[in-house]
Amino acid sequence: MSLLTNVMDHSLDDGYAEAAARKKAEGGGGMPKTLRAKLGLAAGLVLAALVVTVGAAQARVAAPVVAKEREELIDRIEGETSAADKLEKSVDELRGEVSERQREALRTSGDGDRADLMGVLSGAVAVHGPGVKLVVDDAKDAGTGGDGQPRGTSGFSDTGRIRDRDMQRVVNGLWESGAEAVSINGQRLTALSAIRAAGDAILVDNRPLVPPYTVLAVGDGAGLSTTFQDSADGLYLHALQENYGIRTAISVADDLRLPAAPSVIVRTAQPITEKGTS
Repeated sequence: MSLLTNVMDHSLDDGYAEAAARKKAEGGGGMPKTLRAKLGLAAGLVLAALVVTVGAAQARVAAPVVAKEREELIDRIEGETSAADKLEKSVDELRGEVSERQREALRTSGDGDRADLMGVLSGAVAVHGPGVKLVVDDAKDAGTGGDGQPRGTSGFSDTGRIRDRDMQRVVNGLWESGAEAVSINGQRLTALSAIRAAGDAILVDNRPLVPPYTVLAVGDGAGLSTTFQDSADGLYLHALQENYGIRTAISVADDLRLPAAPSVIVRTAQPITEKGTS
């Protein structure tokens, strides 16, 4: 308490107080006393006022030019953005046309049931039928991106998060259990689909997905569900739920509707004929 009292009573350091008293006794400080000093002070004030005035005048003169340049820049940005949007729309239309022709080629490449089966298995056509709905989500305390956007890059150190290899096992397990068509969050999978990771986001064919992940699989409903849950991949998913709090829910559905794949690559193969040896 004595220290606090001393600080409050002597807020100004003794050395500073002594210097101020000595300067006051010597007549220093305050306004200049001589005419020369007064003229110097006045000249300095006039010069400072002149600099401020000139700066303000230049800023006022340059303001319309800067505003015009800014408007021109905004117009250029808006114009380029509009052009880019038109090009992107054109690319989407052309991509859709190509995809439709690819699907048509697949549909007409065979006869009857064989062509239909080829279209279903390749993902070229939309399908519907009985199957299972599997919802997989991160653990409650895993810090998922609840804003409807793919999660940013922060690493996969949290074991309560679904990883790309987990989704790979789930999808492969469904295929192996008898699924005829599979989609994740409305995106149809094909034999060429890739499930990868970028930071915390899971990519399917380079498109980021947002948890929870809804996997739809068309197949033998109850039989598909039982076979998958008893498989090694189904038991793996159950282990994730038990050990890391991964949330899963599987149900049988009477009629699931899966869209066609956004892009199907048509490839053909020709048998190699061996040449005779002499």
